[in-house]
Amino acid sequence: MTPPAAMNPSSTAGTIAVAINPAASFGRTRNAGDHAAAQFRAAGRDVVVLEADGYDALQRLVAQTLSGTAVDALVVVGGDGMVHLGVNALAGRDVALGIVPSGTGNDVARLLGLPLHDTAAACRLILAAMVSGGRTIDAGRIAVDGQTTYFAGVLSAGFDAAVNERANSWRWPRGKGRYNLAMLMELGSFRQIDYTVTADDVTWRQPALLISVANGQYIGGGMRITPDASPDDGFLDLFVVKPLSRLRFLAVFPKVFAGRHTSHPAVEIRRVRKVRLEAKGVVAYADGERIGALPVDVDIVPGALRVLA
Repeated sequence: MTPPAAMNPSSTAGTIAVAINPAASFGRTRNAGDHAAAQFRAAGRDVVVLEADGYDALQRLVAQTLSGTAVDALVVVGGDGMVHLGVNALAGRDVALGIVPSGTGNDVARLLGLPLHDTAAACRLILAAMVSGGRTIDAGRIAVDGQTTYFAGVLSAGFDAAVNERANSWRWPRGKGRYNLAMLMELGSFRQIDYTVTADDVTWRQPALLISVANGQYIGGGMRITPDASPDDGFLDLFVVKPLSRLRFLAVFPKVFAGRHTSHPAVEIRRVRKVRLEAKGVVAYADGERIGALPVDVDIVPGALRVLA
């Protein structure tokens, strides 16, 4: 590989830890982590590359590195799963999170306006943000089964989480095609869910196809479910899709990518600070990662993260 040209020497202070997706072994993004590390070294940064055989091992390695090494930024290379790793490593810490988007969904990167599948551009943005200080955003905080987990984008519990559950059980196809195929198959058997929702201490029964709790706007690789959500306003957006027939659901679905579904009578969005979701047999996902079975309690932690965006 030809080393990249030297970058702006005004951004040469500080150590960067680069965590590389352990599953990124195929396709056009398999070398994105090595390319990112080379870009940062060319800019005069000290770089610690973090790689492991699996996601759990990488989580442990990141935690060990942050505890034992003076790091100015943790840069994650991959998709929303890697962002989820970084968010949970850094929430509440004074270490900035950088993202080199190279996954399938990249919904948090899309929320932050980062360049997608362009390693060099993402690295330039990270280096510039290290000089300017970056941006502070909120994080959602989940309590489930006595564990606390953080997320930057969206927690979902319902149809889309069931689609994730089905898609994650397959080895093929790869990419967005797997999610779309899983959605069509799940739609054939999916039924409404009877939730109990408690939002800001008000409780009600809610039949729905899905409920999401959003700090960001996107799920599923660009579906803009909560187009007015902001990751730095101190609120969560509670997104509810009430029961629909399959035909009506399929009619509404294409509008989600442009955020034009919000006027549909089956769609309800409200701003909240904390939510409890209860339902039988329902699993929650956050930033595309499996969290666990309901019930879950979610609240917002203002200013929990500094991101290099």
